[in-house]
Amino acid sequence: MAIARKRQVSLVDTKYYHCISRCVRRAFLCGVDNFTNQSYEHRRGWVESKLLALANVFCIDVCAYAVMSNHTHLVLYVDDKKAKRLTDKAIIQRWHRLCKGTVLTNKYLQGEELSKIEWLFLNETISEYRERLANISWFMRLLNEDIARRANKEDNCTGRFWEGRFKSQALLDEAALIACMAYVDLNPIRAKAAATPETSEHTSVKIRIESATAGKQPKQLLRFSGKSKKHMAKGLPFALKSYLELVELTGRCIREGKKGHIESITLPLLQRVNITPENWLKLTTQFSRVFHGAVGRPASHEGYCEHLNRKRRANVSNCEKLLA
Repeated sequence: MAIARKRQVSLVDTKYYHCISRCVRRAFLCGVDNFTNQSYEHRRGWVESKLLALANVFCIDVCAYAVMSNHTHLVLYVDDKKAKRLTDKAIIQRWHRLCKGTVLTNKYLQGEELSKIEWLFLNETISEYRERLANISWFMRLLNEDIARRANKEDNCTGRFWEGRFKSQALLDEAALIACMAYVDLNPIRAKAAATPETSEHTSVKIRIESATAGKQPKQLLRFSGKSKKHMAKGLPFALKSYLELVELTGRCIREGKKGHIESITLPLLQRVNITPENWLKLTTQFSRVFHGAVGRPASHEGYCEHLNRKRRANVSNCEKLLA
């Protein structure tokens, strides 16, 4: 039975989540229709553009993404502290970039005088907007609804574009996070849609590599901050150089099918998160198959399940084997 979304997200335990959306008519809605030979590849650009535009408005950062021909993978970071820190005016302005707002929010931005009862309702609306801007469900809703409408309009039809609601997984520790990000970034290579990370269209790793060649990090993605520290700026707790090298080496092993070769390669990032090379290859090729719920070391599951009042801990045996 599917688990309610509110019972999958616990920001106390982790702010990182892996989200997956699949097309209903998988074969060609974002790719090439084998019956008519018509290409719908441009829709992948729609998804990528909308995703990065939403990240610029929401208090949610994109860590990794891959827009495939029939599904999308996202790794998101929920910055709820930022949502709480923004002023009321900033919250309304951000929401108005997504939706029309209400009569009261528009009056407020125009500087019109409000009565006491209007202020009461306005404050309730602002609280609701503040919560939505740090809510993964709202983020995915606005992303998927926009693409579905555009695709249906182009096809001159109605009905579902996506296969139900998106699936999400909590990434409870650094090991789960780095494994999932690499799994997402290597999707095109595993699908034989690209030969190298830098030629993997509509992926976060391509953007990161392009920026890295200029000695920069892309503004539209959550930056790498280096090794995890007690007091550190917001960012991924890894070094960018180490991550890109890890993705490249892993991709080479996957393409050539020579799993044993990774044993002779030194991978500092893997050593730091304590994952063996053999388990790393399994994680980066079968992440979605192996895990169907929250991912992280067994110790990370305890607090997560306690905060969500869940008795059953999914994935524990696989987490013990691959991440312990």
